[in-house]
Amino acid sequence: MKRRGLLLRGGALGVLGAGGLANRSVAQQQAHYPSRPVRLVVPFAPGGATDLFARKFAERATRTLGQPVVVENRGGAGGIIGTSEVARAAPDGYTALFGTASTHGVNPTTMVTPAYDAVRDFVHVAIVGTAPLVIAVNPRVPANTLAELVALVRSAPPGTYSYATAGVGTITQLAFEHLKQQLGLEVTHVSYRGSNPALMDVIAGTIPIFLETFGPLIPHHRAGRMRILAVLSAARSPVFPEIPTAAESGIPGMEFGTFNVLCLPAGTPEPTVATLHRATLAALRDEGLRRELLGIAVEPVTDSDPEHARAYVRAEIAKWAPLVRASGARLE
Repeated sequence: MKRRGLLLRGGALGVLGAGGLANRSVAQQQAHYPSRPVRLVVPFAPGGATDLFARKFAERATRTLGQPVVVENRGGAGGIIGTSEVARAAPDGYTALFGTASTHGVNPTTMVTPAYDAVRDFVHVAIVGTAPLVIAVNPRVPANTLAELVALVRSAPPGTYSYATAGVGTITQLAFEHLKQQLGLEVTHVSYRGSNPALMDVIAGTIPIFLETFGPLIPHHRAGRMRILAVLSAARSPVFPEIPTAAESGIPGMEFGTFNVLCLPAGTPEPTVATLHRATLAALRDEGLRRELLGIAVEPVTDSDPEHARAYVRAEIAKWAPLVRASGARLE
């Protein structure tokens, strides 16, 4: 009996010893984070506003974090595919998400069968930037202002005009549906898998109207391949101060924009979150990056933290929910 007791105690000590080694291993990994590249998932196709911002951010974050931050596009289903992939990833700090108002403001209400919980399934490292939406048209559309576009659509047979967005249930679709309901317009929605494919078709003239964030449209507006009619914000953008707001065009209540939130899977150790948070703020406070972001109409946020970001996401979900329900938009 004594021998058996000694064996049991020895086994228990062995298990405790193994557990202690495992805990020390985790602690060592956290202490040396990051020791390999960090994967930054953009849940939309390449070339859009989120992708553009994420790549500029990743370049600076690579310097401040000391390891490569590699952007990976995982588009589809209005951002659900890439976002849910990150929600299921190992909580070790090596898979992050560049979330948006669609993934963390709209999708929680539009998803018929929730693929993720925008609050509980993530650590919200920081809100990293905000940007207004704009309404643009192919240059062959005979409208130079938003008021002229509204008059043009009203004078045409129902269904004559269509508009493109990055997908069903995205903030761009919800904003335009709100405009349609407010003004009684008959415009057909054409959904794309990401904003860049939609942009290409608007430039080609396949689709006449586009609602998107400001950044990706700036070079095309400058080159005359697209005409931005109005910015959906309270004030004109410093990038193009000559472009009026929707309110200045006689359409009040059209103030819509997006945000970007850097997320990690829930359960990521606090020291890892803290390291990524410090690197994120250092990147966003880089004056060169700030100039680049303002050049694409993105306002960097340099004072957000996980508590602020989590509260921000909750508030956005509450803000968009009534518009989602009114539109009837659903994502299967």
